[in-house]
Amino acid sequence: MLKIGDFSKLSRISIRMLRHYDEIGLLVPKSIDSFTGYRFYSEDQLPVIGRINALKDMGFSLSTIIEILKSYDNPQALAEFLAVKQSEVQAEAEEAEHRLRLLDTAIKRLRKDGTVMNYNVTLKEIPERYVASVRKVIPNYQQEGMLWGILMQETAPLQMQDGDPCYTLAIFHDGEFKESNVDVEVQKSVRGNYKNTENIVFKTEPPVLIASATYKGSYEKVDEVNEAVANWVHDNGYDFNGLSFNIYHVSPHETQNPDEYVTEVCYPVRKK
Repeated sequence: MLKIGDFSKLSRISIRMLRHYDEIGLLVPKSIDSFTGYRFYSEDQLPVIGRINALKDMGFSLSTIIEILKSYDNPQALAEFLAVKQSEVQAEAEEAEHRLRLLDTAIKRLRKDGTVMNYNVTLKEIPERYVASVRKVIPNYQQEGMLWGILMQETAPLQMQDGDPCYTLAIFHDGEFKESNVDVEVQKSVRGNYKNTENIVFKTEPPVLIASATYKGSYEKVDEVNEAVANWVHDNGYDFNGLSFNIYHVSPHETQNPDEYVTEVCYPVRKK
């Protein structure tokens, strides 16, 4: 039998950690002196320490290792534990690779343009939503307010309930910049079901993965933000996957001060 200090030296596990293993039931001493309280281990427990260390190196938590050791001699059960951890580590590795790529592209862009971090681009999914929609060809982008006026006027008698969350956004159907006669659709997410009106269509929009950047200020900045998001999509291994749109978090409906507008520039994307 080995005293805890000797076992600590042989196993290369600290006395403090051996006591913790005992407390949680991971590695219990062979015996404990009832008078002194000293813990004694046997040399045949050293292979168990080896198993514990190997499993820790694989990333298993101590609580999971306790469960694994109960069926360590069952190859099928052990393989199942290992396969689950392998999947977890693979997902973590992919996430780490994604973060490294984001850091790398941000550093490269920052070296080229010191203002690139003014517009932070994120990847997220907008969930399925039920919307009230107005789509028309209007003289130019500055006339988008015409569509919102139609939406507000024709929905006023319906007593619509806002969606949760309530997205108010504009989709640009031309797919490119045009000087005039632009095809624009405005949408507001709502709850409930409503009948179409003269100019309004109610419909369900599917979920969409987007790269987006949110900024505060006038709409004059939107071209800069569009460029920032487009560069991010190009640099980070994504393809455009639909029409760009803007989400208006704070719009002229809430404030007349352009400096207080909050707009999110969005591009649907998919992984290459």
